[in-house]
Amino acid sequence: MIVFDLCCAAGDHRFEAWFASGDSFSEQQARGLIACPVCGDSAVRKAAMAPRVGAKSNQMPAVAVKSTGAPVNGEPSPDLVRKVIAEIAVKQAEMLPQSRWVGRDFADAARAMHEGRVTEDLIHGQASPEEAQGLRDDGIAAMPLLVPIAPPDAIN
Repeated sequence: MIVFDLCCAAGDHRFEAWFASGDSFSEQQARGLIACPVCGDSAVRKAAMAPRVGAKSNQMPAVAVKSTGAPVNGEPSPDLVRKVIAEIAVKQAEMLPQSRWVGRDFADAARAMHEGRVTEDLIHGQASPEEAQGLRDDGIAAMPLLVPIAPPDAIN
């Protein structure tokens, strides 16, 4: 496995992704299978990154941690990251029952709401990166769910 720092062209968002090999990354990139988790842009490139060379296990430096749970170097602690992700998952689970699953019709349903043809408050569903970009281009607010969910029709 290999990890690459990636960057999207639309918003210059940086993110990390794991691949079986460099060739696997190139193949997936060429097929448009890699998308920015922030904006959905599939125009993704490798970002500049420093090589990851691990220190010897008997020479690992101690990490100073602030009372907030964040290390002094500005990186959040693993415990803080787990706590934030758990809080996001709880809020998302509270919101989903208040919205309607529209499946693959998400882009059309979002446009109908934006144009006033439908008076729903919340929907959730699936959109391709191209559909998501089209919504953004038209000024229609939509964002990916931060915690993946199984579509209702895929649950046993």
